[in-house]
Amino acid sequence: MTLWLMAGLLFTPLAWAVLTLLLDFSKGRVVTWLGILVQVLVSLGLWAAVASDGGFLYLLGGWQAPLGIELRVDGLAVTFVLLTALVAAACGWHASIYLDPGKPWHRYFWPLFWFLWAGLNAVWLGGDLFNLYVGLELISLAAVGLVALGGQADALRAAIRYLMAALLGSLAYLLGVALIYGQFGTLSLAGVTELMNSGDVQSGLTFPLILMLLGLALKTALFPMHGWLPPAHGIARSPVSALLSALVVKASFYIAARLWLDLGGHLGGYVLAQLIGVLGSLAVIWGSWLAFRQVKLKQVVAYSSVAQIGYLFLLFPLTWGVTEAISQQAQQGITLQVVSHALAKAAMFLAAGNLIMSVGSNRVDALAGVSRFLPFSLFSFGLAGVSLMGLPPTGGFAAKWLLLQASLASGQWWWLGVLLAGGLLSAAYVFRVYRASFIEATDTDQFYHPSRSLEVIPMILALLSLGLGLVAEPVLSVMSLPFEGAGP
Repeated sequence: MTLWLMAGLLFTPLAWAVLTLLLDFSKGRVVTWLGILVQVLVSLGLWAAVASDGGFLYLLGGWQAPLGIELRVDGLAVTFVLLTALVAAACGWHASIYLDPGKPWHRYFWPLFWFLWAGLNAVWLGGDLFNLYVGLELISLAAVGLVALGGQADALRAAIRYLMAALLGSLAYLLGVALIYGQFGTLSLAGVTELMNSGDVQSGLTFPLILMLLGLALKTALFPMHGWLPPAHGIARSPVSALLSALVVKASFYIAARLWLDLGGHLGGYVLAQLIGVLGSLAVIWGSWLAFRQVKLKQVVAYSSVAQIGYLFLLFPLTWGVTEAISQQAQQGITLQVVSHALAKAAMFLAAGNLIMSVGSNRVDALAGVSRFLPFSLFSFGLAGVSLMGLPPTGGFAAKWLLLQASLASGQWWWLGVLLAGGLLSAAYVFRVYRASFIEATDTDQFYHPSRSLEVIPMILALLSLGLGLVAEPVLSVMSLPFEGAGP
C-alpha cells in the first residue's frame, strides 16, 4: 500500500504533466480535474497512514543510498503534502475558469502546474541533500515558466529576473552540498546528523551551512534578497501568483528549516541565528511598509508576502541554544504560520484577481464602488487579511501566539516588537484596500461579474485559514510525529 501511495505522490504528477503537454487547454483541463482528484485522495491516504501508524524512512525501490532515493515520511512532510494538494486543487480549479482557452500559450499552464506539484512533493518527502536540490530545481523551472505565461513583456522580464535569482540560489546551495559531502561522505540528512551526534566525524566548519542557507534565503526572497519576488508575483496570472506565494517560496524555506534543525546545533551559532532573525524582522517591517505604499493591488499582496515570509526566519534564533520545550513551541508556531499564510495568501491573490477582473484595472484606487458589486470576493480578501494581521481565532493568531510565548520563554523579548509592528502594518495595508473599495468617488456603475465558482474558491481558502486556529492542537499533534529512528 505504501509503495502505491509513494508512487502516486512522486510519479503520477509527472505522468499528468506529460499527458497534458500533448493536449489543448480544454482537454488538459479535463485530464487535470481527474488528476487532482487522484492526488488529493493519495495525499489524504498517506496523511491518514502516518497519523495512524507514525512516520517512517522509505527507500524508493528498496535501494540503499547513494543509488536509491531516501524519503523522509514524517508528520511534517505529510502535512505539507496535504497542504499542497489542497492549495493546488483550489488554484487548478480557479485557473480552469480564469484562464482564457483562446490564448494558445495558456495550454502550457497544465504541464507546468503538474511539474510544479511533482517538485513540491519531492521536496516535502526528500531525505537527502541532492534529491532535495533536484526537487527544488524542478519547482524553480516550472515556476519561471508559469510567470512567463503572463504573455507580456513585463512578464518575460520578471520571469528572467526570477530565473537568474533561482540559478544563483541553486549554485550557492549546491556548493554547500558538495562541501558537506566532502566532509561527511554522505548526502543523507539523517546520516550526517547521526555522524555528528556520534562524534565519529569532526563536525566541520560553518561555511557549508551558511552557503546552503544563503542560496535558500535567496530563493525564499528573504530581505534584502527579495527584489525578484514582487515583479514575478505581481505580473503573473492570479492562480499562478497564488501558487507561487502559497507553496513555491515555502519549499526553499522548508529545506532551510530542515537543515537548521538537523545541523544547526553543531554547525550554527548564536550570531548566525540572531543575524537571520534580524533579516526576517527587517523583512516584516520593510515589506509591510512597501505593501502599504503600492498603487497596484497585486503589488500590495506581493509585498505582503515579503513581509509574512520574514516571520518564518524567527525560527532560527528561537530554536538555537534553547531548551527542547521552547524549540518545539517555536517550531509549532512557524509551522502554523506557514500553513496559515499559504491558505490566506492563496485566498487573497485569487480574490484580488476577481476584483481586478471586475473593475478592469490593477490599481487600488480603481476599486472605488466595487464593494456594492463584488462583496463576496472583497469579504474573502478581508478574511484572509484578518489571518495575516494575526487576530483571533485565525491560524495566524495561533502561530504568532506560540512565537510570542517562545520569545518570552527564551529571554529574546526583542522579537515581540516585530510581531506587534507586523500585525499593525498588515492591518494598515488591508484596510487601505477596503477603504478604496467603499469610496463612491465616481459614477461608474458598470462592473464585470466573475462566475460564482471564481468567488467561492477564495472564500473556502480564507475560511480554512480562519478556522485553522480552532483546530491547531490536533493538526500540530500530527505535524510533530517523527519518522522511525529519529529523535523525538
